Amino acid sequence: INANDDQATMDPFQAALASRGSDVLAIVRHALSANQARLAFQPIVTAGPASRIAFHEGLVRVLDDANRVVPAAQFMPLIEEMDLGREIDCATLSLAFAVLKRDIQSRISVNLSARSLADGRWRQCLYDGLRTSGGLGNRLIFEISEASAMILPEVVIRFMEEMQDYGVAFALDGFGAGLTAFRHLKDFYFDLVKIDKGFIRGIASNPDNQVVTKALMSVAHQFEMLVIADGVETAQDAQVLTDMGADCLQGYYFGVPKFGL
Repeated sequence: INANDDQATMDPFQAALASRGSDVLAIVRHALSANQARLAFQPIVTAGPASRIAFHEGLVRVLDDANRVVPAAQFMPLIEEMDLGREIDCATLSLAFAVLKRDIQSRISVNLSARSLADGRWRQCLYDGLRTSGGLGNRLIFEISEASAMILPEVVIRFMEEMQDYGVAFALDGFGAGLTAFRHLKDFYFDLVKIDKGFIRGIASNPDNQVVTKALMSVAHQFEMLVIADGVETAQDAQVLTDMGADCLQGYYFGVPKFGL
């Protein structure tokens, strides 16, 4: 019996996934050590006929040795609770600061895990970026998912209070799909909410999702938060969401994530 017996007795599909996961983590580690992480930017536009770009979401991408993009879906779920997840958040923030310094007209949102708030390296990266160039915080938005926010709500709230002095904004990502009780919304300092894509895709032909989305918009507006409809893929969906009162729209209909602003 050898060390490979566990994998040999696995269901073949599960064994393939385990092997692929190990390979992907090695690729991600190497990419970070070789500065092979990049941000791909997707526009968020204001709703309505005179739509314009409000800001861009910076989505982290890592490249393998052949400069091929490793899809985030292949590694982000694996590293969420690992130190590697904190390294990804550090790399993402550093890349965002570099763009904000280079392009003084840019406004960027980046994803953030609540787990990174207690990481000393990430905190140092944040304060270095905020303090070395005045005013960058006013153009930075942190996107925190519902699930992540509710893991450490007190920590997230304290961090939001701290960031108010720097002008940093916050967006609640995946609104409607997670575990955030409405009673907790008033305790956080979210400036925006992104309604979960599951309610947005195909909404023009889905009366049930229209009802849910209207309710979510009403709650967000009651708490004076701007509403972003995420996952817009057709003109019909964009029009329905605009008529419903969405403030901003995001999705492939307006642009796919791409390198460079």
